[in-house]
Amino acid sequence: MRKLTAWDPDREMNNQPPPFENVNLFASDRVLGEAFARECSGNDRLRLNAFGERMGSAEMWAMAASVHRHLPELRTFDRYGERIDEVEFHPAYHSIMGEAVEAGIPSLAWNRAKGSHALHAALEYLLAKVEPSVCCPITMTYAAPAALQHEPAIAAEWLPRILTGKYDGSSREAARKAGVTIGMAMTEKQGGSDVRANTTRAEPSADGSYRLEGHKWFCSAPMSDAFLTLAQAPGGLTCFLAPRWRRNGQRNAIHLMRLKDKVGDRANASAEIEYRGAEALRIGEEGRGVATILDMVHHTRLDCAIAPAAYMHTALAQALWHTSHRSAFGKKLIDHALMRPVLADLAIESEAATVLAFRIARSFDESPASEEAALFSRLATPIAKYWLNKRVVGQVAECMECHGGAGYVEEWPIARFYRQAPLNGIWEGSGNVICLDVLRALSRSPQSGEIYLQELKRGAGANEKLDRFVDEAARQLRQPAEESAARRLAEALALALQGALLVQHAPSAVSDAFCNTRLDVQCHTYGSFAANVDIAAIVTRAMPAI
Repeated sequence: MRKLTAWDPDREMNNQPPPFENVNLFASDRVLGEAFARECSGNDRLRLNAFGERMGSAEMWAMAASVHRHLPELRTFDRYGERIDEVEFHPAYHSIMGEAVEAGIPSLAWNRAKGSHALHAALEYLLAKVEPSVCCPITMTYAAPAALQHEPAIAAEWLPRILTGKYDGSSREAARKAGVTIGMAMTEKQGGSDVRANTTRAEPSADGSYRLEGHKWFCSAPMSDAFLTLAQAPGGLTCFLAPRWRRNGQRNAIHLMRLKDKVGDRANASAEIEYRGAEALRIGEEGRGVATILDMVHHTRLDCAIAPAAYMHTALAQALWHTSHRSAFGKKLIDHALMRPVLADLAIESEAATVLAFRIARSFDESPASEEAALFSRLATPIAKYWLNKRVVGQVAECMECHGGAGYVEEWPIARFYRQAPLNGIWEGSGNVICLDVLRALSRSPQSGEIYLQELKRGAGANEKLDRFVDEAARQLRQPAEESAARRLAEALALALQGALLVQHAPSAVSDAFCNTRLDVQCHTYGSFAANVDIAAIVTRAMPAI
């Protein structure tokens, strides 16, 4: 009888990929490097290279894993029973926030001139490849100056605090801190995206400030030093800045009721809050709250396009790494005939997302000096935000599948990107809201459609399918826009711009593959069909019979 050999738990384990770490996330990303060369200043390559090396380090990946194992905890009261309304984070959270702030992600776009928003986007892209949760407070702090500039006196006080490039996670008055972060508290449970339905009240005080009373269903990053918020003032819906500490050094009456138990974005706290006579400072005119906050929202939507592009690429990189190191049925996974087209298709989608996101970033830098660029940005930003967030969920899921069962385990990084993937499609306007914003941009500035078409025609003649697709997109643009067709229009305009950018900037292997596989297919997203469909009958049949 053959003698069995005892199993040694310490024996060498074969056929497992090494950790994807200590990899420079900038230098290793060809598509990002090319986008940087087009859209940013050449002097910033060293900055991006250093940040990419830091983000890809083993230490950074370990910290990112830690903040998802040790989630934020609400501390409503201290041990003496005094109300403190604070959120406690794992030390790794503060470390990652410090890395992001000190790299200049929230500040450099306002501290510099040429290429600043594109450089912000590149740094944000690298951060989002590793730990996407902290991007929420970083993005809001980056976007806040766009709103604060509507009130010069407040901007003079708060902008220098944002622009220091220093992170200070302590809980105290903003005037005593090395730097600040800014959050948002906009939506209410009865309105959601319909902020005009807000019921929070703002009563003027003798000293020029206001007192807020009301409930906010979603407050992002509740440990921020101040929150941009909307409330009904005597003159109508108005934008306010509500500091977490009053000017007299006492805690402001912003009560954290509970933290949201979210699907993803879990390392970043989000809360339901109540204003109980909270002190607030008016930003802009009374009754102009939506117009004021939209300047900030426009900038947050840039990051809502950058983030999904980053998720697509980091998921792709993880899938390529795994399949190139793991074998099955006698050869590497990446060498199997059925796996190779999957990976190629994922690579096409990732590159198309990146070129689109960084073209949008460039429009932010061009807008101050060009009305045409500003109109292009106003239309293209919601288009990119909508489309990339429709593509990212399926992309990350497919990359997870490339890992097999290992990808469905929280210890592997792909899991947190899978949970994160739907976020930016909801934040700052879900799909329908964004598509309606596309229609709104076209109706308010009809010339923006022609400016967009000029951008599409830069790729003319490179691919026959693209030329035909652009002609059809032009036809749709010039027709009266109908709400029911808004998704179809946004999808067509996004695909056309991705194709136009790829034929200009990508190898023909990528651009031809994109045009040949994406431009002949209809209805890439739910609700975008053009066929004659009996919608009422279908919905009635599907409705639960109760």
